[in-house]
Amino acid sequence: MTKVTFVQFSGETTTIDGDNGDSVMKIALDNLVPGIDADCGGECSCATCHVLIESEWVNRAGAADDQENSMLDLNPDREANSRLSCQISVTDELDGLVVNLPEFQY
Repeated sequence: MTKVTFVQFSGETTTIDGDNGDSVMKIALDNLVPGIDADCGGECSCATCHVLIESEWVNRAGAADDQENSMLDLNPDREANSRLSCQISVTDELDGLVVNLPEFQY
């Protein structure tokens, strides 16, 4: 199991054990983490599972592909460390991952 910590905009944290192969979005939804809307169900066709990756995890989480970048470009709060949580696969390498949730999902 891989631990992922979700940090709400308010600063409240939730740490979840995720199964390898699941997306960060899926483990958030399965554990009722507020702030991940996932309107498209993980199909990378919206940006309502937007997260901000803590700086020390950016390289390990990987870069967004063209499709993900297209969706992120629709988000007015996009930052350099923005990712869609549906596109981040949980792996042993990400054990301890910390993601911040924006104030709003668009």
